Amino acid sequence: MVKVSGFTIVRNAIKLDFPVEASIRSILPICDEVVVNVGRSEDETLDLVRSIGDPKIRIIQTDWDMTRRNTVLGVETHRAMGACTHPWGVYIQADEVLHERGAEELAAAIQNFDGDPRIEGLLVRYLHFYGGFETIATHRRWYRREVRAVRLAAGLDIRPYQGAQGFRVGPSHRKIRARLTGAEMFHYGWARPAQALREKRDLGRTMYPWRTIDETLPLLAWIPGIRRFQGSHPRVAQQWIEARHHDPDRAIGPRRFNWGFLRYYVSAAIERATGVRIFEFRNYKIV
Repeated sequence: MVKVSGFTIVRNAIKLDFPVEASIRSILPICDEVVVNVGRSEDETLDLVRSIGDPKIRIIQTDWDMTRRNTVLGVETHRAMGACTHPWGVYIQADEVLHERGAEELAAAIQNFDGDPRIEGLLVRYLHFYGGFETIATHRRWYRREVRAVRLAAGLDIRPYQGAQGFRVGPSHRKIRARLTGAEMFHYGWARPAQALREKRDLGRTMYPWRTIDETLPLLAWIPGIRRFQGSHPRVAQQWIEARHHDPDRAIGPRRFNWGFLRYYVSAAIERATGVRIFEFRNYKIV
């Protein structure tokens, strides 16, 4: 049996209200170790991670260079990868939780494909919660899949790409060769309480200064493709969700027309008719 490392990064988890405890707990059952890169924080993030109390967890304490803007996330993710000791790594971000019903499938896929050098990573499916825990965002700017299990062999040179949404290979940033699994990742970044979303917006001004923030829009502007969520949340996230379920300030703004939305309506219609998502951004090539 090939051994598996988990890895993640986190900073200011309490201030930004990340479900990082649930994130880490969701991958612990399928990992032999979990490396947590804890950046120097303005809150008790380090104590929070330590309080999980699992012997598989190995914490590395770091100082993040925030002057690097969005690239700091890739740098620190790469640092966490480098501290892993096993041939495969399962990556999770601090606002993501792996659903238990697919975790074992992801673990089995690592074992099944370990002997096939063509497979460099494994894909999980995504649900992006927006404006709470009962609605998800689905238009094509919200990625359907991303690589969350990767080979960690030094000679392969798999590295985080840009803001560490996914991974590429080598200095040429070749797309990683991956297989799709049925595992599901629940992304709660846009479902957090309003205060955390305000902190996220303020941090975004530092990390993404080239982005224009329209202050006239509500904190959570209405977008096309918002759907009701009908399923169940991961068990390890239930307590975190229950404590944040009611937040009247986290309301999605009123429906509005924008000519730029037409592209999403067109691509959604094509996807419904053909199953193909046009202009989809992918860090990977399915093999």
